[in-house]
Amino acid sequence: MYVGNTDSVVRFPYRTGDQTARGPAEVIVPHLPVGGHKTRDVAFSPDGKIMYVSVGSGSNVGDGMEKMSVADAQKWQADHPLGAAWGNEEGRADVLAFDPQGQNERIYATGIRNCVGLAVAPSSGTVWCSTNERDGLGDNVPPDYITRVREGAFYGWPWYYIGAHEDPRHVGERPDLKDKITVPDVLIQPHSASLGMTFYNATQFPADYRGSIFAAEHGSWNRSKRTGYKIIRVIMKDGAPTGEYEDFATGFTIDDSTVWGRPVGVAVDKNGALLISEDGSGTIWRISYSGKAAQAN
Repeated sequence: MYVGNTDSVVRFPYRTGDQTARGPAEVIVPHLPVGGHKTRDVAFSPDGKIMYVSVGSGSNVGDGMEKMSVADAQKWQADHPLGAAWGNEEGRADVLAFDPQGQNERIYATGIRNCVGLAVAPSSGTVWCSTNERDGLGDNVPPDYITRVREGAFYGWPWYYIGAHEDPRHVGERPDLKDKITVPDVLIQPHSASLGMTFYNATQFPADYRGSIFAAEHGSWNRSKRTGYKIIRVIMKDGAPTGEYEDFATGFTIDDSTVWGRPVGVAVDKNGALLISEDGSGTIWRISYSGKAAQAN
């Protein structure tokens, strides 16, 4: 079992049926950047040969960047053409790739402010991120998003968001990157705080749910009218997102001042039910379906 800590990735020896680890934690990635956005998610390619690790930015919008001399900055940018920044942002806002032993590190994609939820499509092996975008630009800008993560792609942070929309706090700093940005697939209402996500490939739910993504929206803390606080279903067609999502599990808010549940993680159990963790009441919920089950393809 692999665990993403803020500063490392560790693994514990388990076998099917074990309720406790058979030995102590083994550190396989010892030096991840610390501070800032602290969550580190871990996912594997379907063949088990690639371990993906998400590392969020160290700040809201690169406002902790250290200044370099012009010569040093030019050298850094030449070595990291799509890298986020320097100082406390170096090596952050990335999805990293390793082998299962934590070796052969490389940057898989960058410019993703905080990929809190990381998942791999079981059929295609495509990497996906559920992303918290930046704050401080108002209630409705910019959207959070859920997207396929392309190898070598750059998603804009901190200079741009949702394509070539320039952040007003970084005007004119990196015009060379404007045309190199990959636009995310599914835009989520701003400040929803999209967290964990999972693919549904079980057979308990109706057939329309097969291949969908379920994602946890933790909920806004900095918006005049609350948003999020629910589980959404990202709609897929032939393995690709349509760009749409729908509410799946709601009711965690009473009004704009009272909230009792904040979804965090989603998983599918061996019977095909959906498990939801939420840290508002410290509860794990199980949603099952008793109607006609989906048929396996």
